[in-house]
This record gives sequence, C-alpha cells and structure tokens, in this order.
Amino acid sequence: MSQRRGRRAAPDIWPGFVDVISSLLILILFLLMIFVLAQFFMGQALSGREAALERLGRQVDELAQLLSIERKANADLRLNLSQMSTELANANVKAEKYQGMSEEAERLTADIAALQALKQELEAKIKRMDAALGEKDSALAAERRLSEEARAQAALLNQQLAALRAEMARLNAALESSEKLAEEQKIQIANLGQRLNQALASKVAELARYRSEFFGRLRAILGNRADIRIQGDRFVFQSEVLFEQASAELGEPGRRQLDRLAKTLIEISGEIPKDIDWVLRVDGHTDKLPIANQQFRSNWELSAARAISVVRFLIDAGVPANRLVAAGFGEYQPLDPGKGAEALRRNRRIEFKLTER
Repeated sequence: MSQRRGRRAAPDIWPGFVDVISSLLILILFLLMIFVLAQFFMGQALSGREAALERLGRQVDELAQLLSIERKANADLRLNLSQMSTELANANVKAEKYQGMSEEAERLTADIAALQALKQELEAKIKRMDAALGEKDSALAAERRLSEEARAQAALLNQQLAALRAEMARLNAALESSEKLAEEQKIQIANLGQRLNQALASKVAELARYRSEFFGRLRAILGNRADIRIQGDRFVFQSEVLFEQASAELGEPGRRQLDRLAKTLIEISGEIPKDIDWVLRVDGHTDKLPIANQQFRSNWELSAARAISVVRFLIDAGVPANRLVAAGFGEYQPLDPGKGAEALRRNRRIEFKLTER
C-alpha cells in the first residue's frame, strides 16, 4: 500500500507543471513580442524623438490590445490545460491499472526530468529578457529626458531670438538716427569747409598782396640787378652776392643787401594782420659739382649752412625768429638742368619766399 501511494505522488504535479510551462511559454512569447517591438520603436525613436514618442504611444495602445488578446488566449490555454489535466488524471487512473509496466514509468520519469530542465532553461531566459527590457526602459526614459531638454532649449532659443530681434530693431533705429545726424554733420562740415576755404582764400590773397608789396619794395631798394631777381613767388639772390666760393660766411656786400631786405621785411611785418600766420622761408641751393672739405662733406650741408647764416643775420637785424625758416636743398632743385658754367652759376642761389606757416 505504501509503494502504491509513492507511485501516485509523482503524477500528481503534472497538471500544475503543465500550467506553469504554458504560462511561461505565453509570457516568453509576449516578452519576445514586446522586445521586438521595443527594438523597432527604439530605432524609430533615435531617428526622430518626438515622432517616435508619439508612435510609441500608439504602439503601447496596440500592445495593450495585444495583451488583452494574449490574456484571452491564456485563459483559453488554461482551459485547455484544465482539460489536459483531466485527461492526465484519467491517464493516471489508467496508469494505476498498468502498474506492472515499469518501462512506461521510467519513460515518464525521464520526461519529467526533461521538463524540469526545460523549465530551468526557460526561467534563465526569462531573467535575461527581464534584464534586457529593464535596459530598454532606461534607454527610453533617457530619450524622453533628452526630448524634454530639447524642448526646453528650443524655448530658450526662441526667447533669445526674440530678444535679438528686438535689439536689432533698436540698433536699426539708432543707425537710422546716426545716419541722419551724420548727414546733417556732413552738410555742416561742407558749409564749414566752404567758409574755411573762403577765409583761407581771403588770407592767401591778403598775404599775396603783402608779398607783392614786399617784393616791390625790395626791387625798388635793390635795383634791377642781374644777380638779384624775382622768380615766381620767390626773391632770388645768386650765392656770389652773399658768399665766397665753398663758404657759408656772409661777405660785406651780402650783409648790406640783407640789411636792406631786413628793414623792408620789418616794415611790411608791422602792416600784416596778426591773424595771418606768415613766415619768410630762406632756401639754400648749390650747383651739382661735388664738395668735400673739412667743414662741409656735401652740397646739402653747404646749402643748409648758408640758409642758416642768412636767418641768423636777419634775426640779429631785428626780424622775429618765429617768422623765419631755414632749409637746405643742395643740388637737388636746379633752376637750369644744363652743365655749363652759366647753368651752374644760376643754380647756386639763396631764395626768399613769403608764405604761410
């Protein structure tokens, strides 16, 4: 009797085991379906976040419908399993009638062991799928966060763009105002320039009048000499009138001529209005024959030294120093480009020019 009860105990777990296996199979199929759909929708989510989220919402609704269908199928399977359990019970009854068949019992034992191994394998797969679904859920949550951050950044950019447009409008208004002001200033500057040119022309004309008077008086004082002449707006002394050859020391005849020039300049300067800023420029020129001695290493130094000697004499004669300018041009501003003695003589000269500062 005890052996008979031991034999009955083994088949009693079969209905529950089949029920578990069926539930596991349904769950595995459901999870596989969810996994495939999740992979599909995750790929769509990566290509377009917001569109993928909307599609994911629709797919979730579809999955809910599928889940309801699967639940209905599970109920059907449970019914089938119940029927199978009834049949198994009937089989157990029949098995009791064939207790003597040991080979059948051993085969059933082997099947039970195989089913237990399959159960363990399915449980391991379910755990792995749960872990994979957890990772997918985390990825989906991260995508949702990224989508929310993108929306927030888009809103911030829209605000910044609106502020930038307002600033551009303000700058355009300021630019238009500045352009208008600049146009008015241009008109004012043009008017000022015109008035300044008129004033300068008036001062130049007035200075030209005093220059003509100065040169006229000098001509009357010095007489019509070949070595003292007027060249354009300049009064020209040949160097031989004032200096010895290769020297910057004024000779006595030159001092007498310069003394007359200084007196005339002092008289004229008293008549020139104070608002005319005039100077008498003394320009020294030489010929192109080279010079090299202990005192002067070049014609340029000789011409500058002669101009400075004349300026010093005029200052000693009473001409204000701030009205005098000394300049040396060497042989680089010839009156006559020729090479003859007369051309060289004409190029050795001291020029006086009454001009603006």
